[in-house]
Amino acid sequence: MATVKSARKVDLQDSGSDLSEQIKAATQETHVRAETTQLMSNFQKGQITRTQYKVLLCSLYEIYTALEEEMDRNSSHPAVAPIYFPQELDRTEALESDLEFFLGPQWRSKIIFPAATHRYAQRLREIGKEKPELLVAHAYTRYLGDLSGGQVLGKLAQKALGLEGTDGLSFFSFPGVNSANRFKQLYRSRMNSIELTEEQRSDVLQEAVDAFNFNIQVFDDLQKMLSVTLESAEKPKESSRRALFPSASSVQITVGLCVGLVTMGIGLYSF
Repeated sequence: MATVKSARKVDLQDSGSDLSEQIKAATQETHVRAETTQLMSNFQKGQITRTQYKVLLCSLYEIYTALEEEMDRNSSHPAVAPIYFPQELDRTEALESDLEFFLGPQWRSKIIFPAATHRYAQRLREIGKEKPELLVAHAYTRYLGDLSGGQVLGKLAQKALGLEGTDGLSFFSFPGVNSANRFKQLYRSRMNSIELTEEQRSDVLQEAVDAFNFNIQVFDDLQKMLSVTLESAEKPKESSRRALFPSASSVQITVGLCVGLVTMGIGLYSF
């Protein structure tokens, strides 16, 4: 994992006493690093294909399945209960709907995601079993990022993919949330009410930094994939490999691109 400034070194006098503000201060550096990548610029320009979007959905599904299963399992935990809003925030069913739209009824057999996504999901399950209070960091960065950027990203994806309606874009829709701004205020208030020891609070801040680093690792991997892929980009492709992903090298570049886009939900828009 990339070396970053430790969240434990954050000056709490500068960031305030609220947990949400402390997370914002602790992750400022990694947040900026995550949102200033070329991939995000491309997304803002609407440069995303259906193949890329399909793999993005696969990665999101793996991450949210792990996050929401652990949130459900720890719903009565004193650190999780205040921010447990499954009806308003859960993304798993929305992602299942989107995957079925793009991949068909047998979508589960077509799921593909890279090692970086698997590592992120593994971490979520690990802390869900051992330190549930750390789920606060991941829930905050994921859900509030999705609420902040969902509407804009949804419209960009709709235009880029040539979709006339909302089918395939359920991930960006939060029908249980009437006002994103008001709900985010409620969420921050609930999160700030969580009672944590000094050590637990410090661990949550570090976990928030780590959450961004899981995504930054993907960008590093992407650059390596691109350098290898570009060398063989002009080699003949086997037509039989074009059902969902054109070729093995194309799978690599697509996986990298789409997992990079996962970070946009938590990086492009301020919380």
